[in-house]
Amino acid sequence: MSAQPLNVLVFGAGAIGGYLGGSLALRSQRVVFVERRHNAPALRERGLRLEIGEQVHHLKDFGVVTSLDEALAFAPFDVALFALKSYDTAEALDALRPHAAVLPAFLCLQNGVENEAALAAVLGDDKVIAGTVTTAVAKDGPGQLRLERLRGVGLYSGHPLSARLAAAFDDASLRPQLYPSAAGLKWSKLLTNLLVNASCALLDMTPAEVMADRALFALEMRGLREALAVMRAKGLRVTDLPGTPVRGLALAAGLPLPLGRLLLRRAVAAGRGGKMPSLHIDLYGGRGRSEVDWLNGAVARAAAELGLPAPVNSFLNQALNELVADPAQNPYRHNPDRLLAALPA
Repeated sequence: MSAQPLNVLVFGAGAIGGYLGGSLALRSQRVVFVERRHNAPALRERGLRLEIGEQVHHLKDFGVVTSLDEALAFAPFDVALFALKSYDTAEALDALRPHAAVLPAFLCLQNGVENEAALAAVLGDDKVIAGTVTTAVAKDGPGQLRLERLRGVGLYSGHPLSARLAAAFDDASLRPQLYPSAAGLKWSKLLTNLLVNASCALLDMTPAEVMADRALFALEMRGLREALAVMRAKGLRVTDLPGTPVRGLALAAGLPLPLGRLLLRRAVAAGRGGKMPSLHIDLYGGRGRSEVDWLNGAVARAAAELGLPAPVNSFLNQALNELVADPAQNPYRHNPDRLLAALPA
């Protein structure tokens, strides 16, 4: 364990927040979860069940609160872990704003490339640390988490707290890696979030089915190339993330389609397994909300600001947003031809 325990505030005990917070608590770091009111009683009563390989840990040595006002009774905190869904960011910022002066630095582990700026507008640039999680964690029920594939956590190295966080994460077997470019880190993760995500949701097809179709694979590569063009225009380098060869993904996107497809089909099968991607879960899970606007939508907005075309990401973002309220009206479900015909040339 690191010499001085961290006092950690974790927003949500879902798959990522629960796994990181629970892993830190296992190593005697002081952890307090801010959890939704309907989940908090069960978390207090039953604690966290964290399954890591053949070991199952039952944890209760942490705090659980339902508001920031309650959380501040445990202050001061050294860091906050922020791993909410991007569509929950605005509501969370409203709660953070009155307490901004007394809140610690936030490690932003959310998908997308715009949440750090939103947090910095409320907390200040000096209180935001870019990060990303590539480890796969399953949530089998409230407070029941299972490590599926250990990859690691990426942390921006340029914050005064980064080295201490990395040491605590390493002690908790979270496999941290430090990165010199916050924007490069987040955009590299975005590339992985784009691949066979929105198309799977629109088509209600598995990643393997999408990758097996030549025309759909070509669509995926068009979308990736739009994001890569944005990164080049911004002067950002694609970087490998913990356990995730993102540079190989970028290389495959630039190869002739048959060769790129040959390389990526295996990688997608290994990376996704039998799981449906996040945007499919958002759409058909009854949530009524989607992160697509922070993924494909972010590419489209950045491209527009730079004067670059991004017709694929713009279309996927718009089409999926239109279906969020009523997925049953999806005209593209199991209909690749209709989706391809609707795409801009």
